[in-house]
Amino acid sequence: MNTKRSAMKIRIEKKGLLFLTLAGIFLSVSFSRLHGQDLNTAISHTRSEAYDKAEEVYKQLIQKEPANAKYYFYYGENWLLDFFSDTISNSLQAYTREAKALFEKGVNANPNEPLNYVGLARVAFYLGDNKTADEMRAKAKSLLLPYKNIKKMQPPAKDYAFTLAKLAESYISVNFTVDTAKALPLIREALKIDYKNKDIYLIAGDIYNIVIDGSNAIKNYNLAQDYDPTSPTANMKIGSIYVRAKNLSAAIPYFEKAIELNQNYAPAYRELGSLYSMARRYEQAKQYYEKYLELTKGNIPAKISYVRSLYYAGEYDEVIKVIDEIFAVDRSKAYLNRLAGYSAFEKKDADYDKALKYMETLFETVSPELIIKRDYTYLAKILLKKNQDYPNLVRERDRITEQLDRERLRFNSVNAAEKAKLKPVLDTLNAQLARYNKRVAQAEKDIDRAFGEYNKALTNFDPEDVNLINEIALAYYNFRRYDSAARMWAKLIALGRNDINDYMQVGRAFYVGGNYKSADSIFNLLIQKNQDYLPAHIYLARTASKMEPDAKVGLAKTKFEKIIQIASADSLKNESDMLEAFGYLAYHYLQNENYGKAREYFTRMIELNPKNNESKVRGYNGIGQIDVRMAANEKTVEGKLPFLARAQEDFKKALAIDPSNETARASLKYAQDYEAAVRKGINPNEQKGVVRNQAGQPVANASVKVKDTAAETYTNTNGEFKFEIPQASEALIISAPGYQSKEIPVVRPLKPLTVILEK
Repeated sequence: MNTKRSAMKIRIEKKGLLFLTLAGIFLSVSFSRLHGQDLNTAISHTRSEAYDKAEEVYKQLIQKEPANAKYYFYYGENWLLDFFSDTISNSLQAYTREAKALFEKGVNANPNEPLNYVGLARVAFYLGDNKTADEMRAKAKSLLLPYKNIKKMQPPAKDYAFTLAKLAESYISVNFTVDTAKALPLIREALKIDYKNKDIYLIAGDIYNIVIDGSNAIKNYNLAQDYDPTSPTANMKIGSIYVRAKNLSAAIPYFEKAIELNQNYAPAYRELGSLYSMARRYEQAKQYYEKYLELTKGNIPAKISYVRSLYYAGEYDEVIKVIDEIFAVDRSKAYLNRLAGYSAFEKKDADYDKALKYMETLFETVSPELIIKRDYTYLAKILLKKNQDYPNLVRERDRITEQLDRERLRFNSVNAAEKAKLKPVLDTLNAQLARYNKRVAQAEKDIDRAFGEYNKALTNFDPEDVNLINEIALAYYNFRRYDSAARMWAKLIALGRNDINDYMQVGRAFYVGGNYKSADSIFNLLIQKNQDYLPAHIYLARTASKMEPDAKVGLAKTKFEKIIQIASADSLKNESDMLEAFGYLAYHYLQNENYGKAREYFTRMIELNPKNNESKVRGYNGIGQIDVRMAANEKTVEGKLPFLARAQEDFKKALAIDPSNETARASLKYAQDYEAAVRKGINPNEQKGVVRNQAGQPVANASVKVKDTAAETYTNTNGEFKFEIPQASEALIISAPGYQSKEIPVVRPLKPLTVILEK
């Protein structure tokens, strides 16, 4: 996803939260005439997002009039609005705890004031305690006495209507959903009592805005503007609707109108700066940001608000710059390390070391209860990105290990003079391996830590977060923790996701990780759900082939035959799957010396798609191997020669298609040498030997294969073997179930070998 587009989406959603929550604060104007200029001052600070300054005034008001219950209500709402101003950095638990304490003090100051019960209902509803929320709403409603005459109602009409509107607003959840069946009747009743109250129209607009009814939302916001022509609030809210609709050009005039109504209204300048930034009109954006900073000069909370705007607009470098400026004069805002860390991660030229430093500082300096879910996931992602080269490191380490093993074999098979030449090579490889082992170990330490952080995010917050579960599973898979990936994806199925792709993810992860028994169970389960689902049959067959000691056993035979049956319905679309099945079955029959069936499948490989040169080469090479083996079974020279001639023709056909094919080239040379030896009555390429275990016992049915060719034989019950090998053979690979494979260099002239396999 485009970073700018992603940032824009986040910003739009975020600003929706901000504008919706502003409604609760602006409604307090209805009561301002009752409580003097100081309350107006507090409300003005809140409206301008100067929550710290508003808090100072509320404290002064309460100190002067501790029995005034409404002060506690507005003060509590100031806390809730402050939370919604930055849900990335702020803790819902911490902010609702502060708000709840104030609402409770308001109840104690005056148990007959309904607003604080509404505040307690909102807190409970935000925290998912619907039972308590309903109880608090009922208590507030009980204090609104039945009425016949509006002029004689208790509390007074304006207060009564305002409380009904606040009750309606209390049905807006922390995730910004709303039960309109419960909220809108309260709005309608409130408007019957006081149809000129702009605050009721603002709440009505918010409710319609949440359910994506822009027409009714704008209608109510316009009515609010009509009843309070000097307030910038309604224009700000209408602007937010167009922002959400991604119609930035339509939004701008409303923010400009808000400034026209109040030229010192700082949030409107910030919004215009953000919008012009999203529209890539950076010079205009800069002008509005500068005006915003001018109006909020020396105001750290305002500068923090500016930082948030920059973050949502995707201006990550500027976020880091401004946060560092704030830290230069005030390091108490430790939570800003959060946005700095996120920004260092998200910016175009990401700095993962710097991001990690910010996040570690955040965890060290912020109270644990203020650490949010996203902090853990970002820390995990930073650690993984910092070690994104891990899979390549492992592959390179394994390559060096394999090369070192080969060189050691060579070293052990040569004389002292040659050993002296090879020792520097071994020393270099050992040094390289040590370096890579160290780098892999350090990376694995970080990676283990990353998954620890991921699991904290899951277990400490929402263990059933399917998006996070999928993110963790994918990370496990990418970092070669296949079994963990499978088990994490399996959680999605346990949580009710029953999609075929979910089962396939689990099965593939088990398969790639070598847990074939579990993979087999998953793919069988999937086939029970959909009998003809080809991908499941393919992986079931592959899994079975991995579980068998060698292709001679044929555990996967019927499964690959089933693949051909299903895939034949569209052989063009399923060509690669059919070729895979042909290859397995051909090799299976070759190992069992059923040369007729083996030839049939190699031929089908050639004929499936005449334009597929790779499959044709494989087919001709396979048929050539059949003819070589059939020649070996013949007892007479006359019987061997026709098969060897045919084998050479097969290999030549392969080379005609692909002259650089080493298998065909080596096999042709082998067949030619074999024919020459047969004609001379000798066999210079015959390799004999015996395979034993560490106890000296013979190992029966061990595979003895010429490396990088199809030439292969098996030991008899005495552990003995004898077969012809290509002239250019460099090494033999000896393997048997339950033993470690061994690579033996070919040394000419050929002498009988004794090979010891280790468990």
